[in-house]
Amino acid sequence: MKLKLISFLIVALLPIFSFGQSSLTIFSEDGDKFYLVLNGQKQNTVAQTNVRIDGLSQPYYQAKILFEDQSKPEISKNIPTQDPSTNAFADVTYKIKRAKDGELKIRYFSATPVEPNYAPPADVYVMHYGQPAPPPNTVTKTTVTTTTSTSDNMNGNVSISANVPGVNMNINVQDPNANTTTVRQTTTTSSYSTTDNTVYNNAPPPAATSNGCQYAMDWGSFKSAKETVAKASFEETKLSTAKTILSSNCFNTDQVIQICKLFGFEASKLDFAKFAYTKTTDRGNYFKVGNVFDFDASRTDLNDYISNSR
Repeated sequence: MKLKLISFLIVALLPIFSFGQSSLTIFSEDGDKFYLVLNGQKQNTVAQTNVRIDGLSQPYYQAKILFEDQSKPEISKNIPTQDPSTNAFADVTYKIKRAKDGELKIRYFSATPVEPNYAPPADVYVMHYGQPAPPPNTVTKTTVTTTTSTSDNMNGNVSISANVPGVNMNINVQDPNANTTTVRQTTTTSSYSTTDNTVYNNAPPPAATSNGCQYAMDWGSFKSAKETVAKASFEETKLSTAKTILSSNCFNTDQVIQICKLFGFEASKLDFAKFAYTKTTDRGNYFKVGNVFDFDASRTDLNDYISNSR
C-alpha cells in the first residue's frame, strides 16, 4: 500500500514539474549576417540575418554572435529565455542593433506565450536546439561559353581565278574554319541555402512519425528527466516516472536505451521498451534497444511487439 501511495504521489506531482520549453529568435536590425552560438554549440552553418531556436529548456543561455563580416567584433551575452514579467517559458525575441556609440549590442525586443505548431516567416532560419546542424546543400552549376569564328567571305568560300595563256582556271576553296562554333563547358560547384521553414532553412525536415514525433527531447531536458527516474527508490516508481515523462515528450533510440539501463529487472526494461517504441523519433534504429536485454526471449518479445505495431 505504501509503495502504491508513493507511486501515485510522484505521478500526480510530476506534471507540476514538467519540462517547459522556450523559443529564441535573434535578428539583425541592420541586416548583418551572423552565426549564433548557444552554450558553445554553433546553431547555423550558413550565416543568417534572422535565426530562431526552439526546444530551449533552460532559463538562461550563454549566446555568442559571430558576424560573417569578420571586421565586426563578436558579441557575447547571457540571454534569458523566459518572459521577464512572468518568468514563464516563452517565445522571446532579441535584436542586434547599433548603440549610440556605434557598437553592436543584443537587446531584448519581445516575449509572447509559446505557440504550438508555430509557422515562422519565410526569412527565418529555424533550428531545434540539441539537433545537429545540417551542412549546406550543394548544387552543381554549369557555365557554357560560346565562341564563334567566321571568315572574311560570308559564304565561307574563297574564289581564285588564274589566267594562263591557253588555260582558263577558276578554283573555289571552302574554308573549313568558316562559320564554326566552339563551345567550352565549365562545371563548377557551389553551396547555397534552400528555404524550408518547417525545421531547417538549409535542409529538408525530418519525416514525422505516425504519432507526430519529429524531435527527441533535447539533451539538457533529457539529463534532468534521467536524473529524476534514477532517483526513484523503487523499480515500480522508476517505471511509472519514466512513462509519465515520455507521455508528453519524444525520445530517440539512444535515449530509450539510457533509460532502460536504469532498471534492475528485465521485465521493467521490456515494459518500457514497448511503451517507448511509439514515442521514438528514429524507429529505424530501434533494433539497438535489444542490446539492453540479458535474455533472447526478451528480444524476441520486443521484436514481435514492434512487428505487430507497424
